Amino acid sequence: MSADLFTDPDARPYAVMLPLPLPGALDYLSAEPLVPGDYVAVTVSGRETVGVVWGEGAGEVAKLKPVLRKLDLPPMPEAMRGLVDRAARYTLTPPGMMLRQATRAPGLLEPEKRRVVLMRGPVEPEKMTDARRRVLDAVAASPGRSAADLAREAGVSGGVVKGLVETGALEAHQAPQDRPPPRLDPGFRVAKLNAEQSEASEAITESIAAQKFEALLLDGVTGSGKTETYLEAVAACIASGRQALILLPEIALTADFIRRVRERFGAPPVEWHSGVTPAARRRAWKAVARGQAQVVAGARSALFLPFSDLALIVVDEEHDQSYKQDDIVPYQARDIAVLRAAQEGCTAVLASATPSLESWINAETGKYRRLTLRERHGPAVLPFLSAIDLRADPPEKGSWLSPELLGATRDVNARGEQALFFLNRRGYAPLTLCRKCGWRAGCDQCSAWLVEHRGRGALLCHQCGWREPFPRACPECGTEDSLAACGPGVERIAEEARERFPLARVEILSSDQTPDPKVLQDQIKSIADGGADIIVGTQIVAKGHNFPLLTLVGVVDADLGLAGGDLRAAERTFQLLNQVAGRAGRAEKPGRAMLQTTMPDHPVLRAILEGDAHRFRTRLSEERQQARMPPYTRLIAVIVQGEEEEKVWQVSRDLAAAGSVLTEAGIDIFGPAPAPYAMLRGKHRVRMLLRMARGIDHPRLVPAWRAKVKVPSGVRVIFDVDPYSFL
Repeated sequence: MSADLFTDPDARPYAVMLPLPLPGALDYLSAEPLVPGDYVAVTVSGRETVGVVWGEGAGEVAKLKPVLRKLDLPPMPEAMRGLVDRAARYTLTPPGMMLRQATRAPGLLEPEKRRVVLMRGPVEPEKMTDARRRVLDAVAASPGRSAADLAREAGVSGGVVKGLVETGALEAHQAPQDRPPPRLDPGFRVAKLNAEQSEASEAITESIAAQKFEALLLDGVTGSGKTETYLEAVAACIASGRQALILLPEIALTADFIRRVRERFGAPPVEWHSGVTPAARRRAWKAVARGQAQVVAGARSALFLPFSDLALIVVDEEHDQSYKQDDIVPYQARDIAVLRAAQEGCTAVLASATPSLESWINAETGKYRRLTLRERHGPAVLPFLSAIDLRADPPEKGSWLSPELLGATRDVNARGEQALFFLNRRGYAPLTLCRKCGWRAGCDQCSAWLVEHRGRGALLCHQCGWREPFPRACPECGTEDSLAACGPGVERIAEEARERFPLARVEILSSDQTPDPKVLQDQIKSIADGGADIIVGTQIVAKGHNFPLLTLVGVVDADLGLAGGDLRAAERTFQLLNQVAGRAGRAEKPGRAMLQTTMPDHPVLRAILEGDAHRFRTRLSEERQQARMPPYTRLIAVIVQGEEEEKVWQVSRDLAAAGSVLTEAGIDIFGPAPAPYAMLRGKHRVRMLLRMARGIDHPRLVPAWRAKVKVPSGVRVIFDVDPYSFL
């Protein structure tokens, strides 16, 4: 841009937020009037990037870079800008990095391609034929279509359409090349709800109509029809001309969910997740911004799409850990969903059969309104739960499946039904060691053991992805045939299942067995259609799948998640085992779940077996309150990491020494201490933990504490507000 810009009386500075790790907006100069929310192209360090106008600038005009151009996009709504600011402040994240979540769509800087579409013109054709009438009727039903589409729809030649254009009955207009998504029909196939579902759906619909912020907890047992319930509320949202967002915890759930939406509304929702192509992501982002996307189904990142008129946010399986993002920008999508609903003044629905303790307490205290579904939908009934005490009924030596579970599996397979063996551990064995010298297979880049994946003939690190061939001899002592697999993974359980049931079709459901989302979706569909007799799966099987023939669930190691000092170990085990058990008997045939355990009297297992979720959560809530732990307090994890161990420790010690600014405000500081994974991806890691009352202003205090310590290059200090992982 020429220097004339700096003497142009209309040129003004504007604060532009950039999707970069900057503490705030930068000032740029523009002679073209801009308003907050406008998307613009600017340069940073010689590179062109997208930015969003955040307000008036205050920089010295002569020193400012120019705005290259305003982008042909609807402005980012005020509510969305407010979400970026509030979420960044709460999570202690640079606002530009939070904005990055909202601008991660390809092609935003590229000029939009156009296409020619036809609209009804002001002239009536002098001679009206049946062919011409069909074309005009097609335009009236769906204006803005190409000549070829109109000819195809009306069943006429291209000459008929061309003739109507020449007479003025049709007019050519320019339109974006990206076509709007198909329209959903709220009355296409209305679901038949039972009394509980109808009451809950009406409550959500009334909340939407009120156009005020409200958070509702849809608490329904597995198989109670929560999806059908909130889809009827989505129908009301569509009918009012507004937008709805449905978050799903796992990409593998998408295909089945898309099918259900298509069956209900006659067209699919707009999809947003990592499996969507770049072109589809661009179309989706722009359709959302223009208000053309009625319903979006997506992963947690869909929360940052630029909705123009958002009326409803649904967080399905709201308890799921997948909603917590730990890398780059740590945030809990469930909480951001509620925050966005508050910003938009709309309704948030958190749906789960095993709600998180945070949501349960919010419902108990009246912060959220609880909607309860106590019965399974249709003829299905809840499965019968029982424990197998491995002390009294152990598996045979070298086996992992007890005689009682094996006998039950034979019975269901004989009836043409399916059994599921659940073990939340990927691969063949979690540890490989040498029986002669004691060598253990570990990762050179991480403080983690390598996991044997026998099907690939490899040892893998589940932390950094390192892979190496399985050695023929011990790398330490050179002894051949001395390496032993310690403990089972799903591959080892599948191996035993094939040995015990040689005629059965055994399928492994694990994300690393089938990393391609499309292949995984096809596998899930095949199993649902009866393509397996025995399923061996990790936690992916607990995420809402519906297998009509599945009547037996066997949990191989119900004690696995209870080990260690994880704050959420008991809660997570309760949720996971309940969700897995809930896969059984979801159709007409009754189901059964059997939990193999050495601790049948453990409070978590007793609560599951007795079906007393309320008592379990009440006890857990009391324990958290007595221990001054979330959700009654707030935790912030502080991770100091870098390639040089001494520098990492020095920064950690300096932070601890500067802690008076926090302790004087009532914030407890724990650490520094080596992280459980003291080395991760080649970086040394030291952890600290801050604990505080929920009313303390951590966005002001914690950055002030951090600013007191000089951090050398090569060392990062990372904050994780409300951490879920303590590794």
